[in-house]
Amino acid sequence: MHLHPSPPDIISRLREHRTIGTAPQAELEWLAANGLLRKFEEGQFLGKKGQHLDELDVGVEIMLSGRIANYRDRGAGARKVIEWQAGDVSGVLPFSRMVTMVGDTFAEATGEAFTIPMDKFPEMIRECPSVTATFVHIMLDRARVFNTSEWQDEKLVSLGRLSAGLAHEMNNPASAVARSATILPRAMADADKAARALASAGPTAEQLEAIDRIREACMNKPAQVSLSPLERADREDEIAHWLETHGADLSALDALASTAVTVEALDELARHLEGPTLDAALDWVAAGCAVRGLASESERAASRITDLVSAMKRLTHMDLAPTRAPVDLEGGLRDTMLVLGHKARDKSVSFKVEVAPDLPTVHALGGELNQVWMNLLDNALDAVDVGGSISVTVKPEGPWMVVRVVDDGVGISEEHQRRIFDPFFTTKGPGKGTGLGLEIARNRVRGHGGNIEFDSRPGRTEFRVMLPLQSEGSVTPAQEVSR
Repeated sequence: MHLHPSPPDIISRLREHRTIGTAPQAELEWLAANGLLRKFEEGQFLGKKGQHLDELDVGVEIMLSGRIANYRDRGAGARKVIEWQAGDVSGVLPFSRMVTMVGDTFAEATGEAFTIPMDKFPEMIRECPSVTATFVHIMLDRARVFNTSEWQDEKLVSLGRLSAGLAHEMNNPASAVARSATILPRAMADADKAARALASAGPTAEQLEAIDRIREACMNKPAQVSLSPLERADREDEIAHWLETHGADLSALDALASTAVTVEALDELARHLEGPTLDAALDWVAAGCAVRGLASESERAASRITDLVSAMKRLTHMDLAPTRAPVDLEGGLRDTMLVLGHKARDKSVSFKVEVAPDLPTVHALGGELNQVWMNLLDNALDAVDVGGSISVTVKPEGPWMVVRVVDDGVGISEEHQRRIFDPFFTTKGPGKGTGLGLEIARNRVRGHGGNIEFDSRPGRTEFRVMLPLQSEGSVTPAQEVSR
């Protein structure tokens, strides 16, 4: 941008300005005498994120024409946060603590701004109280805009974590339901065919009783769903050997191997049946067990999906009003781990939760605390190596309820420890972190009158969330300030 002396008509242009036009004449005259005209071209790069303000010769920028905008990249590409055009005021404002650019600023349309340099601020505060008050209000409004944008971005990131976790966790049970629905019609047809074949074999009453006993043993005992591949292979070999020894058809092998029916139960059946009747009985029992197994698989998968949806609703408190109420800390932590389970399994990370018995009640906004757990546990998962571990403990300590999240990752370097709560600071790669998670977690906890502390060294990082133990309806000083 190019700086020029004040033009002759600057007072009249300031008088027509939407924001400061009603200021006293003497103050407008002071601005006109102490400011500079700044011109910029469309597409011009005006400031880079992190660039020190002293390098830019900026100050209060009273927009006369054109349009400039501030963009921020929080991991998902640059996004416009705020823009200024004729009638607005931008730049550095009195009493602002900003020392570096908080984003990239571009000129989106050619125009002019009237600049009051920063070195003139002390005199401006003294000579122009009305204008200064206006600038301070603008600064507060701008801070709210930036904060709102930050919160919204972090909410989108949290929503992305929840969505990704839910998609991963629901994939297997949804696939199981689809698989069972596809196979079940064929299994039912096989069961009908086996029933007709058994009826044609004409079993006696005594044989039917023996068949019922093994069918009940098959139906009433859980299927061997937890067998390792080696154990499954051994069981199939055992059942196949029995079938071959008794001259039975191997078509029932897979179905029988998937049940808890024992070789002893098969021996009992063989004492009553033989030949085609034994084959028909085994086919009928196996077909019935297959149908029951598919139905059980669908039931387990549907229950898993229901549990995941319920966990998601509890995490977000989507059915509850946004008011403070007694919260289930353990439930919120376990729901968070459930949603992040896919990420833990991908790295073979173990979760451990220890909760002290008879916890005192904590009144809080459950959805906000769950966002804290999500941020801390997600960061811990990123920090640990494959095969690592994360432990969570919850217990009262004096006037606080303390939640500790400990991981055995590489730790946080001393250089980074000083900055981990700074907005937009992240040690993760591009696109993997906004740099807002810990800042927002701390703000959420402080909004409840608590605090977050941490200790870190190689092999052990601990974050401590301290929440006040209080009676329902009481408000701590920190909460009063946050309002």
